Amino acid sequence: MRLLTGALLMLLGLATAWAATEPKDPRVWLQLQQDGIHDPEGPGVTVLQQPEEALKEMPPDFQGVGNQVDWVRALNQGVIQPIDNLYEATEVRRLDLDIIMPNTGEMPRVRFPHKAHTDWLDCSNCHDKIFVPKAGGNPTNMFVILAGEYCGRCHGAVSFPLTECRRCHSVAWSEPVKGGPQPLPSRVYEPVTEQVDPRLKQQGGNQ
Repeated sequence: MRLLTGALLMLLGLATAWAATEPKDPRVWLQLQQDGIHDPEGPGVTVLQQPEEALKEMPPDFQGVGNQVDWVRALNQGVIQPIDNLYEATEVRRLDLDIIMPNTGEMPRVRFPHKAHTDWLDCSNCHDKIFVPKAGGNPTNMFVILAGEYCGRCHGAVSFPLTECRRCHSVAWSEPVKGGPQPLPSRVYEPVTEQVDPRLKQQGGNQ
């Protein structure tokens, strides 16, 4: 009996030590009653799921960025499994094709991943009303994007904010990559773990 008690105490001690070394999730979500969107006196706040309960098990994004969830990783890891279509007749189209956009001035070039977008959206969400599927056919720049055109239709509204520069401007000029469509395989999506891309630090990038 004494040996059993000692073993249990040892396991409890190990569990406590492990919990103490596990990094604490820094993300914090406001309660619905406090978010300034929902009516704190309305009946809905007692029925709706609270953000922390819904989101805390999702792959984390940076604290304070959007809703603090890396939704691309959540999908790739199978944490969420949204249905592709409501009707059998609906054609599900996915495209694995990266495009390098080279006209970025002194900023690192932009790598646009079709796959990360077509995993969520049908092609018709962007083509042809927002983007003409033709090289040089879209006079994008940060002024019009920040004004809500092109990428700005979603980023900053339902996707990560435009202040996350390095997620798009991810191709350093030192990388031997030509502009335009890229050969397969496309770059594997990796979680952003630093606010500044280490590759850009090496070349003095300032994003």
